[in-house]
Amino acid sequence: MIETTVRQQYDRLASVYDRRWKKYISNTLSFLKAWAKISPEDTVLDVACGTGEFERLLLTDYPTLKIVGVDISEEMLAIAEEKCSVYPQASFQTASASALPFANDTFDVIVSASSFHYFGEPLAALIEMQRVLKPNGKVVILDWCKDYLFCQILDIILKIFDPAHQQCYTQNEFHHFLTSANFVVSRATKVRLGIFWGVMVATGGKAGGAK
Repeated sequence: MIETTVRQQYDRLASVYDRRWKKYISNTLSFLKAWAKISPEDTVLDVACGTGEFERLLLTDYPTLKIVGVDISEEMLAIAEEKCSVYPQASFQTASASALPFANDTFDVIVSASSFHYFGEPLAALIEMQRVLKPNGKVVILDWCKDYLFCQILDIILKIFDPAHQQCYTQNEFHHFLTSANFVVSRATKVRLGIFWGVMVATGGKAGGAK
């Protein structure tokens, strides 16, 4: 099962993850933080939160923000919990993106960064996000964008050498997933971060109640 492969890989990488990908993490999560425009009154869910760096960024500005991070790697979550241990409103749980352990209409904002290309069932994950998002909430997802040549090449290489990698998507394919999950895309862009990396980000809301 793909989730088992991803979990095992990131359990092994957890201790070096922040150092190895420091520049990429800083660039993408700073961009996501500015894009998402999260309010200190929001209740936030971070799907595939990894080592909790996005939580740390948000909580530095809003120390009382209520935020929950979920991931399938317990080793990554252990680092996230330690990193955010001084913030009582931050919590972390082991959970799959396609089986979120929360009630319907729980969160004001759902974010996910640099993980969509790992989802074995991307549509199922989006449907789960749709379920736990409040009627007037928003989902904000950032991921690699296959419209860029480097990501196309990387996608081919990773499919051969990385058993955890599923696939990258073009912006059009990504938006099709969102609309298939009954999200309305209200804001979107794609951008090159650094010399090579190309990413896309989209903000969506529930049909009939999008922000």
